[in-house]
Amino acid sequence: MFLRLLLLFTIFPLIELALLIYIGGLIGALNTILIVIATAFIGAALAKAEGLSTLLKIRTSMAKGQIPAEEILDGFLILIAAVVLITPGLITDLLGFGLLIRPTRKLFKRYLKKTIKRKIDKGSMEIRMH
Repeated sequence: MFLRLLLLFTIFPLIELALLIYIGGLIGALNTILIVIATAFIGAALAKAEGLSTLLKIRTSMAKGQIPAEEILDGFLILIAAVVLITPGLITDLLGFGLLIRPTRKLFKRYLKKTIKRKIDKGSMEIRMH
C-alpha cells in the first residue's frame, strides 16, 4: 500500500510535470497552459452533464423500486473523473475523459467489479449491511 501511495503522490506528478515540460517545449508554454485550461473546462462540463444524467437514472431506478447499483458505480467513477480532470496534467486528463465517456467507463466498471469480487472472494473485503 505504501508503494502505491508513493507512486501516486510523488512519482506520478513528476511524470506529469516532465510531460508538460516536454509538450511545452514542442508547442510552447502558452499553448500547453491553454490545453490544460481547456481540458479542465470541457471536463467539468462533461462531468456535470454525465453526473446529472446519472442522478436521473438513480431516481428512475429508485422510483421503480430497484437498487441503482450500476448507476451508483457510474456516479463514483464520474466523481473520480471530475477530481482527476481538475488536476493539471495530460495523463490525468486522458484518464478523466476515459472515465466520463460511457463506452470506456464500462471497461473501468467491469475491471472495478472484478477487483471487488476478487477481494470479497479472498476475504480481504467484506460487505456489511446494517
